[in-house]
Amino acid sequence: MTETTMTNQAQVEALLFISGDEGISLGALAKITGFVKPAIRKILDDLAQKYQADPTCALVLLQSDETYRLATKADLAAVVKRYFEVPLTVPLTTALLETLAIIAYRQPITRLEIDSIRGVQSSGAIQKLMVRGLVDTKGRLDAPGRPFLYVTTTNFLDYFGLATLTELPPLPDQDDLDESDLSGDLFLEALQSRKRQQEEEQ
Repeated sequence: MTETTMTNQAQVEALLFISGDEGISLGALAKITGFVKPAIRKILDDLAQKYQADPTCALVLLQSDETYRLATKADLAAVVKRYFEVPLTVPLTTALLETLAIIAYRQPITRLEIDSIRGVQSSGAIQKLMVRGLVDTKGRLDAPGRPFLYVTTTNFLDYFGLATLTELPPLPDQDDLDESDLSGDLFLEALQSRKRQQEEEQ
């Protein structure tokens, strides 16, 4: 395999990875990479064969219509299930709280919008929040790829001692905020202020 082919394959594989559970369409892969669709199909076929042929590789490539996504092989279902069975009493990590805060303040919101605010890939954090019952999907955005829209749940309200979302602490200088000012830290600090208040009231 030539260096150019490896580079092209790496680009496609990277896009599959960051697209998370929602996957990425053939058209989107072509638009982002600039590769023609037949070339991308060949790369995808090569990746699928590589994953299947390597017993040490945990990944499999799934296809639905012209949308592709990475998943773990069925043989690993048991160990993956144990990962998501972490007791719900374990405190939320900073990454989970940051993701949760962004969803709380900007819902309904897509994963790519969350990624843009955080600056990192968020599919794993979203999955963990969904397992804990703090986040759920509510329809899909009417846009290419029809990405899921994420919202908080009643369990989220209970966790932070809120009756409704209107009781969320206001963001600092909310009226003066520009999109370029948005960051995960901004949402996280506002949400954590509510958690501190709740603990003081107990």
